Amino acid sequence: MRIGIAGITGRMGRLLAEEVPAAGAALAGGTLRSGAAPAGAAVLPDFGALCGASDVVIDFTHAHVARTHVQAAADSGTPLILGTSGLSADDEAAVAEAAKRIPIVYAANFAPGVNLFLAIAERMAAALPPAQYDAEIVEMHHRQKVDAPSGTAVALGRAVAAGRGTTLEAAGKESGRDGHTGARGTGTIGFAALRGGQVVGEHTLIFAAASEHISLTHRSFDRRVYATGAVRAAVWAKGKAAGLYSMKDVLGM
Repeated sequence: MRIGIAGITGRMGRLLAEEVPAAGAALAGGTLRSGAAPAGAAVLPDFGALCGASDVVIDFTHAHVARTHVQAAADSGTPLILGTSGLSADDEAAVAEAAKRIPIVYAANFAPGVNLFLAIAERMAAALPPAQYDAEIVEMHHRQKVDAPSGTAVALGRAVAAGRGTTLEAAGKESGRDGHTGARGTGTIGFAALRGGQVVGEHTLIFAAASEHISLTHRSFDRRVYATGAVRAAVWAKGKAAGLYSMKDVLGM
């Protein structure tokens, strides 16, 4: 099995290049914007060429190229593992459209523990009425992260909303509070994004009621857990029918 990596010289790209052979697959090569590819890795001129050389492609690059990449993958018939964060509603619509032609595993986070976290969050939200339990999500990442709140935090918000039988958009998203904002809206989902140092990723979900608080936290200490999960998804995706999948599908949850 040949796995290609978009952005092979990035932090995630280099980890993915190490995890591909560890999973018993072959590294088909990668694309890059600058720097030198890992030793022995083929450099492809563009994403389309990478798809042509690969059985599955993993993409953790940047939101601004997401639509171009999913279109190229669909045109070549190559399954895609998409871990890019910060996608807009239009970007996600393009992903869903491309998934009508190829299998795409799209996830905010590829760590197995985070996906279990999301499943638990949905069940907790279903059991704790929004009129009594305010939901707040606090996340912290390294100072270089460009999107806020993080994709994982947004996924947590969506899991809470789903547990409450609604959507994040309908429930209302409160973030970046500053100044005289007024009272907190009942049933809304709050977000706080912290940035600093080299924190790989920390996410805490809080359900706060008048008489009790319940919190659930996940901490990532090494980005390799994302790479391992993404390669696991790539191995799983080969030969699957076209469709939009998540890590829950990969993990059999």
